[in-house]
Amino acid sequence: MALYLIGDVQGCDEPLGRLLALIDFSPSRDTIYLLGDLVNRGPDSAGVLRRLRSYGHSALCILGNHDLSLLAVAHGARQPGSRDTLDSVLQAPDRPALLDWLRHRPLALYAHGMLMVHAGVLPQWTLPQTLELAHEVQQAIRSPDAAHFFTQMYGNEPNRWHDKLKGADRLRLIVNALTRLRFFNRDGTVELKTSAPPARAPKGLVPWFDMPERQTASTPIAFGHWSQLGLLRRPDVLSLDTGCVWGGQLSALRLGSTRAQDELIQVPCEACSAVE
Repeated sequence: MALYLIGDVQGCDEPLGRLLALIDFSPSRDTIYLLGDLVNRGPDSAGVLRRLRSYGHSALCILGNHDLSLLAVAHGARQPGSRDTLDSVLQAPDRPALLDWLRHRPLALYAHGMLMVHAGVLPQWTLPQTLELAHEVQQAIRSPDAAHFFTQMYGNEPNRWHDKLKGADRLRLIVNALTRLRFFNRDGTVELKTSAPPARAPKGLVPWFDMPERQTASTPIAFGHWSQLGLLRRPDVLSLDTGCVWGGQLSALRLGSTRAQDELIQVPCEACSAVE
């Protein structure tokens, strides 16, 4: 049995198929963990969802910001953006089944000694708290009142966590941390506008994984979301968004018995370019 982590697919089903063929993936034998942003910007979001749904429990997928955007559009809580490529799902004959499967994906997973999220975690959160907070959002997404949740999901405030946050503010900050986070300001507030790599970021910004006194520092964390950061392999963090939808690569990491034995596998994605 092999275990793989896979970075952002974003509707690029053809590269995903090539990657799974390259690693000789068998759903009867292996397990793949996908780190969010399964859909959008690429040409075949419906194909990605159908493929992953067909693998059952052998494909464990985390929700990313683009996946939440699809659900928000489907619930009438927002209009598609000019660069969105969601029609293959929204107009699909099996739309209800695809969306129902997607909304039942988690926002965080802990398996094989590793925490998996799409974007990041706040420094105040412990591992158990991160999983509990992700579950709060998951319950809102799966509730009969999900449309109301999606209408309140968007925004950059509040930008600082405290345990007494309630209601929409609490859920919005959890979503922003788990699916959008890259940087903090030095005063500890969340910064959500900058997507540049750390070396080119404005002065005073700190990558979320380098924040002092991060409570999850002893837990390895795998994430995607940050294509300009690209591949980052450290003992404490693993970044696997290598820009497939921007003509980069789609990356998988086969987990070994130790981090030193992990194996990186990549396929090129020149033919999968995002709509400008």
